[in-house]
Amino acid sequence: MPSLAFFVGKGGVGKTTVATAYAVRTALQNFRNRVLLVSTDPAHSLGDVLQRKLGGSPKAVPTKAGGKLWAWELDASALFGDFFRTYKQSILEIVERGSLFSAKEISPLLETALPGMSEIAALLAIRDAIDSGKYSHIVVDTAPFGHTLRLFSLPEQFVRVLNFLEIAAGRDRALAEHFGGRTRAREPELIEDWRGKVEQLAQAFSASDLFLVTTAEKFALNESVRCIKEVGETNPTLKLKSIVLNRVVRRAGKCNFCKRRVAAARAAESFLHKQFSSTELHVAEDPGFPIMGTDALHQFGEHVFAGKRLRLDPLLPRSKHKRGTPAAAQWPELKSRLSFVIGKGGVGKTTVSAALGFHTRKTSDSPVEICSVDPAPSLDDIFQTAIGDTPTPVLGDKRFRASELDSIALFRSWVAEIQEEVDSATTSEHSGVHVDLSFERQMLSALLDIVPPGLDEVLAIFRIVDLRAGTSGKIVIDMAPTGHALELLRMPGRIVTWSRLLLKSLAVHRKLALARNAAVRIAELELRARELLNAFKNSGEVGVFAVMLPEPLPDRETERLLTELDRLGLKPQALFVNRIIFAKDAAGCARCQVAAEWQASVLEKLRKRHSAKEVFAIRNFPDEIAGASGLRTITHELWRLN
Repeated sequence: MPSLAFFVGKGGVGKTTVATAYAVRTALQNFRNRVLLVSTDPAHSLGDVLQRKLGGSPKAVPTKAGGKLWAWELDASALFGDFFRTYKQSILEIVERGSLFSAKEISPLLETALPGMSEIAALLAIRDAIDSGKYSHIVVDTAPFGHTLRLFSLPEQFVRVLNFLEIAAGRDRALAEHFGGRTRAREPELIEDWRGKVEQLAQAFSASDLFLVTTAEKFALNESVRCIKEVGETNPTLKLKSIVLNRVVRRAGKCNFCKRRVAAARAAESFLHKQFSSTELHVAEDPGFPIMGTDALHQFGEHVFAGKRLRLDPLLPRSKHKRGTPAAAQWPELKSRLSFVIGKGGVGKTTVSAALGFHTRKTSDSPVEICSVDPAPSLDDIFQTAIGDTPTPVLGDKRFRASELDSIALFRSWVAEIQEEVDSATTSEHSGVHVDLSFERQMLSALLDIVPPGLDEVLAIFRIVDLRAGTSGKIVIDMAPTGHALELLRMPGRIVTWSRLLLKSLAVHRKLALARNAAVRIAELELRARELLNAFKNSGEVGVFAVMLPEPLPDRETERLLTELDRLGLKPQALFVNRIIFAKDAAGCARCQVAAEWQASVLEKLRKRHSAKEVFAIRNFPDEIAGASGLRTITHELWRLN
């Protein structure tokens, strides 16, 4: 079995660069190594880092020094489609044998876009890569923390799915036994095939190396500790092998910004040694420019994992760009009833969400409620108070509230409620009926024991619908990183589609109380999803704020994000470009000047193509934004790009 390495971390910490550098270095360490680098993030950037166009199948990546390296940006819908086509007949046979529905009724539902396809596709891809026997090493560049936790729980959840399918497939046997007959026990092909595969995946996960990538920022460090703890709870067999403290500044000179970063790096090293005393720590320096291409990545990999000095020549944009002088601007007040703040991980979405709410509360009497639907939220870090699933007043303002969606807790509560209804609706003492309905109860209980991937996006829609119904003021949704945020925005339309198909199927069984009760709930859900979908088309009702960093990789991902938003009919009200290094702040510091040159090149391209109504610039403040004082600092100044 090939070795398996997962690179995990908060969005924006440089996970893709570090994972790619590790893969390149592994491929060049020994020419017999055959290395596959896989991206499971729906918002891929492997191709950007490698400076190569990648696709939905592994592509060979040539290097000057040789080596056998392949890279793969997963196409979730294609992978899931291949899986479904392979096992479609078996799935439909099981569903028809073990439920109220016929194959004809359920087939259209299974052929729609299902939640959690990204995580399921990642599992399928890892399985395919292991089964192929082509690779000696598989390196996985994961999605940001929250959705990677879902990936790590999938082997266990897949076992529960197989248990459910086994129960469903046993309906004929249960009925035969009740009436004194016999039936041949034949386990369906899908169950028999996948039990071995899931066991193989579980073994591969337990033997894998887990690399945590973080930066010295407090938000990243705090989230790292929280999420590594949750990894242990989600899949206790996973063990943390190494930590990479990325984007460290070792020498500051006279630059005040860099001096703070040197101090932060020292504090971070001490913090990580204390929190993870038995784990090896690698330190990766920040050269001030993007590391792209296999040559630079190999050198960076030697620096990080072999401790060699980083000797990259300063890389400057190909052409010089004049640095325009931004014009002073005012922070926008929240006008729409519901606002989404969206962007790549680590660009400052939570900070902008909090600042928009803070500014609106200072300039109007409108109540503001911020809800984070990111599975790895950080509202408690920015508000410096414990934030949970229940809305909590923040910054001493009763009309400014914050909450963080706990999708697992909400799901468990919902399951308990549904379980009571199932037990009530499937209890009957009439002769010849009891076995049928008791079997349904057993099957539905097994189904409700599964925590489905894609849960966050589905339940986030439920929360947003509830907020719109119960909150009179402005609502700000602090979104998950790009890939899963787009899945959330597509979810209302998908819920409407699923609801129509389910209602059509349930109509055939309307004489059953269980079917009638389910139909009422589904019809209510469809109505609320349709209302939200209609609201998306009304700019007065729904607003979108995009956030990015003035760096090449975030810029390319933001360009793809804005294209997808346009397809959804959602045009950003404003685009915030965060952490811009002003000329006077870069003076006298070679590293900051190189970084500023790269920013200028990105900003110049941005001026020519942006589609948002407003493009605002947020200064690179020396200290992290947190608490009332930090939010006062960031909302005190804002700049508009010319």
